[in-house]
Amino acid sequence: MNWGGPEFVLGIIAIGTLGGILKTWVRAKHGLPDRERPGRRSRRQGTDEIAEVERLKGENSRLTDRLEASEDRLAVLERIVTDKSYLLADEIEALRHEPVRREDKGNVQ
Repeated sequence: MNWGGPEFVLGIIAIGTLGGILKTWVRAKHGLPDRERPGRRSRRQGTDEIAEVERLKGENSRLTDRLEASEDRLAVLERIVTDKSYLLADEIEALRHEPVRREDKGNVQ
């Protein structure tokens, strides 16, 4: 067996090529993303990734501001609900809607 012959080299190349094709076919069949080798990115992909990161940072900032505003509003609502004057107003409204008793009917105008 001649280990250094051209048939051996061509066999190795064929095995590597078929393995790559088979791996790509299996990934495509299962819906997996095509992976790039580390360090072999095109300039366009790097720019797209930077733009995506900037977009996500902006969205994150916007959502953080919105959450803080919601927390402030919630704190105000909690303060209103736990305020004694609010509870007193509820008690007065409850008394207004209570049915009038017969003996008190003469005093109400």
